[in-house]
Amino acid sequence: MESTPLLQDIEIVSLPRVERQLSSRHIQMIAIGLLTKGLFIASGATISSAGPLGALIGYGIVGIMVYVVMTSLGELATYLPVSGSFTTYASRYVHPALGFSLGWNYWLQWAVSFPSEVNAASMILSFWIPNIPTWISAVVILAFLFTVNCFGAKGFGESEYWLAIVKVLAIILFIIVGIILDLGYVGSEGYLGFKYWDIEGAPIKNGIVGIFNVFLMAFFSFGGTELVGITAGEAKEPEKTIPKAIKNTFWRIRNDDPNLLNASISNDITVAPFTLVFQKAGMSFAAHLMNGVVFTAVLSAGNSALYAASRTLMAMAQEGKAPSIFGKVTKSGVPVYSLIATVGIGCLSFLGIVLGDGLVFTYLISITGVSGILTWISIALIHIRFRGAFKAQSIDLSVLVYQSSFYPAGPIIAILLGIAIICAQGYAAIQSENPAMQFIITFSGVPFFIGLFLYHKLKFNSELVPLDKIIL
Repeated sequence: MESTPLLQDIEIVSLPRVERQLSSRHIQMIAIGLLTKGLFIASGATISSAGPLGALIGYGIVGIMVYVVMTSLGELATYLPVSGSFTTYASRYVHPALGFSLGWNYWLQWAVSFPSEVNAASMILSFWIPNIPTWISAVVILAFLFTVNCFGAKGFGESEYWLAIVKVLAIILFIIVGIILDLGYVGSEGYLGFKYWDIEGAPIKNGIVGIFNVFLMAFFSFGGTELVGITAGEAKEPEKTIPKAIKNTFWRIRNDDPNLLNASISNDITVAPFTLVFQKAGMSFAAHLMNGVVFTAVLSAGNSALYAASRTLMAMAQEGKAPSIFGKVTKSGVPVYSLIATVGIGCLSFLGIVLGDGLVFTYLISITGVSGILTWISIALIHIRFRGAFKAQSIDLSVLVYQSSFYPAGPIIAILLGIAIICAQGYAAIQSENPAMQFIITFSGVPFFIGLFLYHKLKFNSELVPLDKIIL
């Protein structure tokens, strides 16, 4: 393995020199493997809240929104493959203030996700090494992820490739064992089918409120799919690799079990749907197996968070939206100062360890979920403006290497679903036991987003870019 670039390339250059080191296999596996621990653990909490059918409906609605948004992003990213991705597109095709707000919002989304993933990974390790303080594990994980990202896009892509393979193999094994168990070929309960859909609390638990509660956790599970757009700036032949990756972003999960319906929201791996399936199939090593898989997923999520945050901050700095120092890169193309700043935020993981992961984790996830909704709505809006500019300037769409199959219905549906989900979250918060606190937690990211937009609008007197003036 070659030496760490930061140790060799002391010279820092201000011009953007990120290298296109991500191959087709890297992009493909990054797209497939963008599954956080929310998929492995939190799906049990969603079934506990909404029942099997309620969880399926919630995940299905969010899944539709994810897919149509990603087709929109695919069209944009293949036309203009830059590391700034949709934050750059927002300023160019919509409004400079939107690009500013979206960029800092997206950086915050990943920056606060990073410490939560480091914290979770250190706690998962305690499953095997309970006598080692979790803060020591957190330091080791932080150092490891920082080192990986010091190798630039190649280090990130290669590590994500192998981490994603572990997650994908676990999902495939889960599906196979689940089908065999459902048909009664293994286990002691015989044929199951939809047996558990008839017990108390199923198939839809807590009615419409239960489904509404699923949305935020579903966003957490699907969160990060838009990272494919960020990788376009360092992808080889993005006009070919990005469209292929877009096709791999739609996933659907089905789980049902009475233990899940009665489970409380917990990070205990033994109540994860994946673990329960293996346990019911008579695989006593399930807890250790899935603990390893979830650790891999969390490590991958932290790796992705560090990459996305550092690239977003770098792109904003190069566009004048952040301090210029964060736009500087090493001769090997590593945005070292942006990387260090994001790792600094990662030190907040120690706060989570000291205070206990519960409240800190919940608050960080709430910011991530709502920020994700705002990001996806913005991408859909950008796509509409992008196409509008083509029409206003009488430019033939044949210049687009990849065209979304769902335009204009896709982005319109995405915007409407996003607004509906935000309203649903508000309704669910009002119906909770502590409405005021839940409302604050759910929408804590919204004032930040709006405040940034107004700050840029008022300070720089920025205006909406006319369709006929948009640079294509």
